[in-house]
Amino acid sequence: MAYRILTLNNISPRGLQRLPADRYQVGAQLADPHGVLLRSADMHKMTLPDSLLGVARAGAGTNNVPVAALSARGIPVFNAPGANANAVKELVLAGLLLGARNICQAWDFARGLQGDDKSLDEAVEKGKKNFVGFELPGRTLGIIGLGAIGVEVANSALALGMNALGYDPQITVQRAWQLSSSVQQALSLDDLFARSDMITLHVPLNDHTRGLVNAARLQLMRKGSVVLNFSRAGIVDEGAVVAALNEGSLHAYICDFPTNAVKNHPRVVALPHLGASTGEAEENCAVMAAEQLRDFLENGNIRNSVNFPEAVLPRASGATRIAVSNNNVPNMVGQISTCLAGAGINIADLLNKSRGEYAYTLIDADGAVDEALVNRIRQIEGVLSARVVRQS
Repeated sequence: MAYRILTLNNISPRGLQRLPADRYQVGAQLADPHGVLLRSADMHKMTLPDSLLGVARAGAGTNNVPVAALSARGIPVFNAPGANANAVKELVLAGLLLGARNICQAWDFARGLQGDDKSLDEAVEKGKKNFVGFELPGRTLGIIGLGAIGVEVANSALALGMNALGYDPQITVQRAWQLSSSVQQALSLDDLFARSDMITLHVPLNDHTRGLVNAARLQLMRKGSVVLNFSRAGIVDEGAVVAALNEGSLHAYICDFPTNAVKNHPRVVALPHLGASTGEAEENCAVMAAEQLRDFLENGNIRNSVNFPEAVLPRASGATRIAVSNNNVPNMVGQISTCLAGAGINIADLLNKSRGEYAYTLIDADGAVDEALVNRIRQIEGVLSARVVRQS
């Protein structure tokens, strides 16, 4: 079977190489795609084709993808967590230095100097006192969100001689293993704000994180503190940040999101969304997204989905694989098994996983499975999608 993959952005050739030409048609104008690969394209106004099985974003955030609509159809959405972690981490470290040493403000001052070199020297000696900064060792960096990026930032802060204070009530076992034992745990967001000299954000934008940095929490911070935002603009109440900067309680705001509210403030450094803008990060994200989409299409396995559970099952030799997405309600596996038993088909292996309101089942069945049986499974109330997973 040849799978059709629609690309909504230019995807790194290194990633596309993971989709062999003899098994995949890949292009920006394909009709009836089985999969979609994208970066920043907005899918919300896109008509979702009936043929669609999976969507993969070559990046971490999925705000540009209609996750809820896809979930309701049993379509997993994949992302690439950690693929751009090093790129973002390096920019955060740069942001720490930009904020601590007033580098951008000092550079603007130096670029505006006029006159001969003697005049410049005199102006420099007179003006440099306006850009006195502070050093990082001994300062406490609060890290909100300990995913792939947050963990790297926390460990790197320790290497710079800083104290690292982390907060993430949903930290995974995998990330906890990667986190240095010297990273301290904050008991709450308010506790982290009160104990930090600098704070960096590494959480997605959603209803729980919107306006997470607000006036009340900024008042908890030590005078002369710095906030870094390389996640999403909406996580920060920009009006509260500007007010804190104007009154002098906040020393600097370093972000990756220029808006009219902050971009011209003298204590703000707003970069043009450079977090993952390295060639290496784009390649890593594309490779990860393409490999995950391919494994799902060819084997039904789900890795790094934002809406369905992790589900990886080695194929049983000679078996026919069936993949079923459904609402997470009782007796779904029983009803699916009854359908197979009614057709005289034995189950060689089975994996059932759930995540929130959705569940996913992989079944390796002995013998052939026809479309009529798959249709009977689709008719079970609560089943969102079902297919025979045919290897290319």
